Amino acid sequence: MPQKKPVVVVTRKLPDVIETRMMELFDARLNLADKPFSKNELMEAVKDADVLVPTVTDRIDASVLAAAGPNLRLVANYGVGVDNIDLASARSKGITVTNTPGVLTEDTADMAMALILAVPRRIAEGERVMRTGDWPGWSPTWMLGHRINGKRLGIVGMGRIGQAVARRARAFGMAIHYHSRRPISEQVEQELEATYWESLDQMLARVDIVSVNCPHTPATYHLLSARRLKLLQPHAYVINTSRGEVIDENALTRMLENRQIAGAGLDVFENEPAVNPKLLNLDSVVLLPHMGSATIEGRISMGEKVLVNIQTFIDGHTPPDRVIETMF
Repeated sequence: MPQKKPVVVVTRKLPDVIETRMMELFDARLNLADKPFSKNELMEAVKDADVLVPTVTDRIDASVLAAAGPNLRLVANYGVGVDNIDLASARSKGITVTNTPGVLTEDTADMAMALILAVPRRIAEGERVMRTGDWPGWSPTWMLGHRINGKRLGIVGMGRIGQAVARRARAFGMAIHYHSRRPISEQVEQELEATYWESLDQMLARVDIVSVNCPHTPATYHLLSARRLKLLQPHAYVINTSRGEVIDENALTRMLENRQIAGAGLDVFENEPAVNPKLLNLDSVVLLPHMGSATIEGRISMGEKVLVNIQTFIDGHTPPDRVIETMF
């Protein structure tokens, strides 16, 4: 008799090729309408699921996990960050959590580099001028920005993505500085000609551009606090392609309004999808709708990781992307 397929609940629409394979392998409950689950819908979904496939917009907190039926043994997150999942509650219930690391590194680093270029050179501001028809023509002193060649880039979180950003920035002639919980290998540090700062405060006071590339964890919540943001020089720029919660967004907004720092490039926000309305009125800020990893190739690779994690777990083995701890 054929073995009963596990019930896999998917909370958002995924690429067609991934959904098709899920239907072939599992008893997949897809979200074809792509409407985000409410908390009550999540609590209902986990009652019957063997596997839950959430995304970064789903809050899998203790109350959701408490509602889970006895069959839920795996939460296969469609995403790298797992700050949306209560890992301690999952562990206490014997539920394994996996994610999709590695496949989004280059895409996210590309977006961070795009913002590093766009903000100092006022690219988005110039594009808006062109669309309004207000361009008066070329002038030697109009729409002047700053070159990035020779500038110091301070990377907060030197993991896969931070190192990928550093490689790109080096190609543009930037000097690499970084802060992480521990230094990277000496070989990589030499390759990137990177300077390690044990003190984040000291690094922030000395760099021209800050790129936030660490995950959101309890330890990194408001890591760039109001106090730390005030350490930045007035000509500095802040780039965030990580998680909005890592920066005190209200403090950042106030400093941008008061021109205490030169600008920011933000792909993530503290209260997504809500954006501080004051940010919308600032020409010195480039705002993107959390699209750092939004490539077709990346989304398919994420789905393939989820499939492998589920199938490996069902086969009785430890999935390759089991989440043990989060670091930066």
